[in-house]
Amino acid sequence: MVDVTTPAPPQQRHRTRTWAAVLAACVGQFLVVLDVSVVNVALPSMRSDLAMTAAGLQWVLNAYSIAFAGFMLLGGRAADIYGRKRMFLIGLGLFTAASLAGGLAQEGWQLLAARAAQGLGAAVLAPATLTLLTTTVPEGPARTKAIGTWMAVGAGGGAAGGLIGGVLTDLLSWRWVLLINVPVGVLVLAGAAVWLAEGRAGDRRRIDFLGAVLVTAGLALVAYGIVQTEESGWTAAATLAPLLGGVALLIAFVVVEARTAEPLMPLRVLGARAVTSANAAMFVIGSATFSMWYFMTVYAQTVLGYTPLQAGLALMPTSLAVVIGSKCAPRVMARVGAKNLALIGTTVAAAGFGWQSTMGADGSYLTSVCLPGVLMMAGAGLASTPLASLAITGAAHGEAGLVSGLVNTSRTMGGALGLAVLSTVAAARTAGGTGPEELTAGYALAFRTAGTVLLGGLLLMALWLPRHRSVQR
Repeated sequence: MVDVTTPAPPQQRHRTRTWAAVLAACVGQFLVVLDVSVVNVALPSMRSDLAMTAAGLQWVLNAYSIAFAGFMLLGGRAADIYGRKRMFLIGLGLFTAASLAGGLAQEGWQLLAARAAQGLGAAVLAPATLTLLTTTVPEGPARTKAIGTWMAVGAGGGAAGGLIGGVLTDLLSWRWVLLINVPVGVLVLAGAAVWLAEGRAGDRRRIDFLGAVLVTAGLALVAYGIVQTEESGWTAAATLAPLLGGVALLIAFVVVEARTAEPLMPLRVLGARAVTSANAAMFVIGSATFSMWYFMTVYAQTVLGYTPLQAGLALMPTSLAVVIGSKCAPRVMARVGAKNLALIGTTVAAAGFGWQSTMGADGSYLTSVCLPGVLMMAGAGLASTPLASLAITGAAHGEAGLVSGLVNTSRTMGGALGLAVLSTVAAARTAGGTGPEELTAGYALAFRTAGTVLLGGLLLMALWLPRHRSVQR
């Protein structure tokens, strides 16, 4: 998700048909969110067809997530400076072309490169979709309804990803989870080129390309270094070089942001306790919950023997749980307060991870997939909304949009690094074994570790988050 709090000033609204802007924005957002989850059930098929390693397989997810999160703030700034229609077309064009390249990939590295390009396209496209709405739909009930539709479509894309991926992989091939974007993207590109009008905020300040490249490359190197520990250990040069290089790039990012006139992420926003603590908590929650989809998918298919379609259907209750949890959160938050709901949601999620860690090689669907998955994701949905609200409430006037984008970036980056760490934990426990018992033991340890991380997050939130009874927006 991206910033929904600070719409840009309306310009040239009369030149763009409202229905065209809403349709283009919703389809673009659906594709962006869908591609976070649609590949999950296709991962075992990708690995078999392209002879990928287990470590390489997780980069099918991480390449997209790191590029998406690292360039998301840059994409939002570019839409204001260079024009919303232009950046929408560029983002969707890159996303569509990368989907075609990924679907036609013949080697693992080609697929990973295409997924990174998809993530970059998504980072440009996602902010432009919302900006199109806020600059085209008149302020008031119509805009509120349009944004609500946009958010619902995004949530639906995430929930439907597993099912769509399962159907395409089973009936056609894993390649179609990427190729399906091509005809849709081409149609939307053609329609948007004709029906959308250009508009920009009149902001001609410089854009912080260097900051975006530094933070994205730094996090990618750190994640790669963590993955290398599986084969080389923590003290090997193959591990230390990317780890230290990544840390150096992240330090350089902080230095650049402190000195540049127009930083990608002004460090002053972190001076507010609510902003810093809520982003830290979102990073922790993302580091645990994002990996859940990866491990549940490979467990269902490689251990329990589910087909891709069966795996997609099996995870539907889990997908719906996060949507329901997010929808219920505002009402519950009004009664118990933002901080308390964040603690409650994280506790529920931690209980689900603990339950999932008892999984067996011959586990039943109800107790080894469905119920613990529902707890994990319902808890995540309950916790995310109050954390975002606390962060935005703590932002200075005029910076709520920046903080909203930062929250989403923190969650996605946490997920990418968390998957790298937890995959390494699972691989260390498996110790090269490929039997159902060995694989299950590795996955169970990953869930146990993630649950422990969430308990640490509980302590962090209890001590650091400010206490507000409710958040009025």
